[in-house]
Amino acid sequence: MLSTILKIVTKVIDIAIVWFMFYELLKYSRNNFKLTLIFKGVVIIVALKLLSDWLSLNTVGIILEYVISWGPLALIIIFQPEIRNVLESIGRSQLLGRHKTLTVDEREKLVYEIINAVDYLKKNKIGALMVIERDYSLAQYIEPANKIYADISSELLISIFFPNNPLHDGGVIIQGDKITCAGSVFPTSMNPTISKRLGTRHRAALGISEISDCIAIVVSEETGRISIAIQSELNYNLSLDDAKLLLLEELQPKKETFYEVDKESEDEDNEESAK
Repeated sequence: MLSTILKIVTKVIDIAIVWFMFYELLKYSRNNFKLTLIFKGVVIIVALKLLSDWLSLNTVGIILEYVISWGPLALIIIFQPEIRNVLESIGRSQLLGRHKTLTVDEREKLVYEIINAVDYLKKNKIGALMVIERDYSLAQYIEPANKIYADISSELLISIFFPNNPLHDGGVIIQGDKITCAGSVFPTSMNPTISKRLGTRHRAALGISEISDCIAIVVSEETGRISIAIQSELNYNLSLDDAKLLLLEELQPKKETFYEVDKESEDEDNEESAK
């Protein structure tokens, strides 16, 4: 009896691990254009192989057998950078993101300082790229950059991106309520659907948002427009108010949202009891 239970538990754990790996792969592929193409290509090849077997297409079947036999090795060689990014993203993941340690006041101050800096940069058409780290660590981009480790302030952000400042090239990484580094270089997005009008900063913001869950804030040097990249999506040409609301919403911990919902329900219950 005990051995039977252990076998069932083992099979459940085995299936759960496989489904978890499959889920993580699909979740990452959704935010990575190249992995999406790989996934579609594999599905097409498998479908063609099934079709060739059904219709007895011997020549096509033999060719597809060679493709399926050597395909995994070819994919590993060709898409080695993407596979490495997947493994790195798993290793960089944290159970508790740095932004979740911020209090309400600290979070509001963080957004206030960023928006004040963005307002100045927008009016003066000074290009900028600010990245806020969340659940995925950005340590590999911090290491080669210029370390700062200073309390966040709009004045410091403005001075970093001011023209002719040695640190104005590249991006700033913010951890919690601290400016960790400046001059960080991020991978640019290779998604061909991106508008050709977007410059290097916008592509870098999209690129880092494709491989992590960070928030990337961009100020265009040519137009002064504000954009925010989150989860491979670029919110383009935002107003200051829209940018502020989006930052506050994205930086709000989920547990706090649940608490607020429970509190509202409790208030409603109290009102009904009073009636």
